[in-house]
Amino acid sequence: MISNASPGDLESALKPLWLRAQAGDEVAYRQSLLMLATRLRGYLRRRLAGVPDEVEDLVQETLLALHLQRGTYDPSLPVSAWAIAIARHKLMDLWRRRGRRDDLHDVLDDVDEQLLVAEPDDSGAKRDLAVLLKSLPEAQRQAIVLTKVEGLSVAEAALRAGASESAIKVQVHRGLKRLAALVRRSGSDDVVIDKQPK
Repeated sequence: MISNASPGDLESALKPLWLRAQAGDEVAYRQSLLMLATRLRGYLRRRLAGVPDEVEDLVQETLLALHLQRGTYDPSLPVSAWAIAIARHKLMDLWRRRGRRDDLHDVLDDVDEQLLVAEPDDSGAKRDLAVLLKSLPEAQRQAIVLTKVEGLSVAEAALRAGASESAIKVQVHRGLKRLAALVRRSGSDDVVIDKQPK
């Protein structure tokens, strides 16, 4: 793992790992996800200083999106730029859900345009997400679908689910952690899921 590395050093270590991961190397896939998680935490901590409890959820959500959209990666692009572009979309979704339009504009002001990449086609991602969500217990699945897929606020999701806001937050957090673990375990293009959720 590279600590305190410059973006160039990170990319030079990450890209060969990611390319090996794309070719089916599970060890390289796990290592690249760990490196990306570290990079994403740094990126998101700076932008979520006012709501630090959201950082880890957003890191896990972004890693899940990276897994689901890994087939859209263009090898001519830096891996970290592609990952940050996805994280940026997740961050904007979060601000929209929170109704924080001013913060959304602040985040966009400091975007390095060289890091922007086209938004990937998500036709396969929806299928993979549906398969992954089926592996979750019902409460976790419902909380994630309401907040992360439908974009409801925690209060709105709690009202619709008939649960407390804290219960929704806990179910989302646990569900995202479980999904991230499932994604890390499935190193191939076909998602392999445990038979029964715990």
